[in-house]
Amino acid sequence: MKKTAIIFGGAGYIGKNMLAFFLKANAFSKYIICDLNQIQGYDNEPSVHYFKLDVRNPIQLEIGKVDVKGSWIFNFAAIHREPGHDYKEYFDTNIPGAKNVTEFARETGIQNIFFTSSIAPYGKSINVRTEESNLYPETAYGISKALAEKTHQQWLGEKRERRLIIVRPSVIYGPKDPGNVYRMIKALKKGTFILPNGGKVIKAYGYIYGLIESIIFTMNKSDSLIIYNYAENPLVPLNEMANIVKNEFNYSKPTLKLSVRTLSIVAFFINALFKTIGKKTDIHPVRVKKAGFPTNIKPNYLIENGFIFKYDFKSSLKHWKTVSPEDF
Repeated sequence: MKKTAIIFGGAGYIGKNMLAFFLKANAFSKYIICDLNQIQGYDNEPSVHYFKLDVRNPIQLEIGKVDVKGSWIFNFAAIHREPGHDYKEYFDTNIPGAKNVTEFARETGIQNIFFTSSIAPYGKSINVRTEESNLYPETAYGISKALAEKTHQQWLGEKRERRLIIVRPSVIYGPKDPGNVYRMIKALKKGTFILPNGGKVIKAYGYIYGLIESIIFTMNKSDSLIIYNYAENPLVPLNEMANIVKNEFNYSKPTLKLSVRTLSIVAFFINALFKTIGKKTDIHPVRVKKAGFPTNIKPNYLIENGFIFKYDFKSSLKHWKTVSPEDF
């Protein structure tokens, strides 16, 4: 029987990078990628099999005979972009997705699940948040992820031989990702980046290569339940991140500083203007408020268990440039 990785949401950013790492390490005999979008670049890889699948629906998937003790289900499928979806969409996808994936695990007998949650269930975190901190989700995304965690934990509690790992990742960035960190880098290059409230806020971030190393690290543990944060350690505030980018890439254009309130008003009118002319913009009041929203996350589990953090913010940029120089 084959040691198999079934990756729901496997065509997404984390899934694609993890798959590449697993293939290089020969971690599994077979990889089943389940996503609404076709995964690119693996047509000639005989161990990789793609299935178009929507986790909002009951999962009908024939996987053949697998090693239920050595195989893993990875649940990366989620609605996560904020803004970008209606309030109810986060609940309509993230909660049924958790129920359907855990039901699939019951039906197949696979004993191991790795679930990506989020730091969003912590809510605003001016003070340091660790895995022991209470959850105070404030958004539809954060609430739906907190409920999805409970669904996975319910599955875990049904049988002693099961294992569950839940990671709460901060903003993940790296090669070929057009997310928040890359948007910041491009804006600093153009001289259009504005630091909210002077940029003294801590915005937790995690480099994709470090996240994947943490996935392997926790899988190699024996605990039946692991819940851990992923953010680089130590973190630096947003204004220091901006200075590191400017120094690393020799950007010299000035960086403005405005209050979140002022930025939100400006973003509202810019967004309304773009809607009027039928175009889209990344400038959005919700995104501006998130920029000033503190997420001071400490990966206490990893620190206490001896995980080696290889990528502070500066070294991650250097690594990124060697892996994907065309991004810059």
